[in-house]
Amino acid sequence: MKKYRLATVALMLGSIFMATAAEARPDLRQMSCQQAQNMVRQHGAVVFTTGQHTYSMFVSNRSYCDFNQELFVQYGPTRDHRKCPVAYECKEPLFPRGGFNRWN
Repeated sequence: MKKYRLATVALMLGSIFMATAAEARPDLRQMSCQQAQNMVRQHGAVVFTTGQHTYSMFVSNRSYCDFNQELFVQYGPTRDHRKCPVAYECKEPLFPRGGFNRWN
């Protein structure tokens, strides 16, 4: 009986933590395009919920990227636009700056 209570308490604490973690991430779909852009501008980098089971990080400048990454405009679904240019995302460039060198 004691083990059962302990397991129940552990499950309850786990579900509380999961709910808190999900609530901490702002939902891009519930914001206007301008609100989302301002939030990224204000905080520098924001992880938004973008769908029922998806999320993405939006950044304001290259300082949030790795040295080999570049900025690309990142669009997201907001309350007033299906494809709002919220901010940027850090990605590896399709073609590296030095070009391809097959001997490296």
